[in-house]
This record gives sequence, C-alpha cells and structure tokens, in this order.
Amino acid sequence: MCSRTKPRSSRTGRPRSPEADTAILEATRAALVELGWSKLTMGDVAGRAGVAKTTLYRRWANKNELVVDAVAVLFDELELPDLGSLQADIEHVVLQFAALLERPETKTALMAVVAESTRDAPLRERIRASIVDRQKRLVLTGRRRAQERGELPADRDPEAVDATDDLIFDVIAGAVVHRALVSAEPVDENWVARLSALLVGGLGAVAALG
Repeated sequence: MCSRTKPRSSRTGRPRSPEADTAILEATRAALVELGWSKLTMGDVAGRAGVAKTTLYRRWANKNELVVDAVAVLFDELELPDLGSLQADIEHVVLQFAALLERPETKTALMAVVAESTRDAPLRERIRASIVDRQKRLVLTGRRRAQERGELPADRDPEAVDATDDLIFDVIAGAVVHRALVSAEPVDENWVARLSALLVGGLGAVAALG
C-alpha cells in the first residue's frame, strides 16, 4: 500500500541513486544507535555508507534533515489492510506501530529527533512534514473505509473532519509512544484491543457532535 518516499531536496545535479540513498539512511540509523545524537556526524555517516561527504550535503543540508528522513522511511513501512471493521483496522496498525518502535534503530532515532526538536523549530516542522503529515494517510484511509461500511457517518464539516483526523492521529501516536518508550510497558493485544475500543467509541461520540 505504501511506498518509501525518497528524501526530498531542491538541489540539482547528477541523478539520485536509490541504492546510495538507502545505504545513507541505514548508516544514519546505525550510527545513531551506536553513537547517539551528539556524536553523530555527517562524515561518520558518509564513511559507513561508503559515499563521499559531499554526496550527503547534495541531498541533506545538515544532520537534522538527514536523521528525520532516516526515521521517516521507517514509518512509511506502516500499512492499513482492510480487515472488515474499523476496530480491527486500528488494532492491526497499532500492533504494527508498536513492533516498529521495538526496533533499536527506530526507538533511538525517534527519541533523538524529538528531544532535539524541543529547541529547534525548523526541525519540528520537518518532523511534522516528513513523518506526521505523511502518516496521517493511515487515518484518512481508515476513516474512509469506516464510512463506506456505515460505521461512521459521511463528512459534513471539512474543518471538523480535519480536526478529528488530527485528534485520531494524536491519540494513537501519543498513547503508543508513551506506553512503549516512556512507561516501557508492553503494547500487547489486550492493551491494543482496549485502546481501539475506546477510540472507536470516542469517534462515535465525536460524530454525534457534528
């Protein structure tokens, strides 16, 4: 359903190499796990990826941009198959999200960029554009399917719909990240079922508000 999105850049020059991009992003995540944010450098990533440092700078202006894109491609792996009900769809993507957060490269990279973004407004905007906004596709798909099944009413107020989409994303992402990375509690099937039931019930209440 999803495709990996290449790091975006306005720079021009020789054609991009997908293989080089993949190697660079994998090297970035490996360096983050081993070195941490403060010790990671563009030079170290270039060496691990087997490319010249100038190759990195043609694609990414700085370490912040590089790390965000290295995280973003991981979240592009998330999928939302049609399992026949809104609750089943939510449970599937939440379990998939939790499994992704268990991977050392995801956990380390995500925590690093979020921590750094608290004092870097441009980095926050890049996280929003490259990760948050891209993954809202899952919310849009899930809500549309639920409407087609008759589980949710059709859209009436576009502004209210946008606000609801934001709320759904915030609730799911916030709850899973907090439980997995802050509380360090298991995101198991029982917890996911309760979260999904709470969310589905809440969506019905929100729809009733108009």
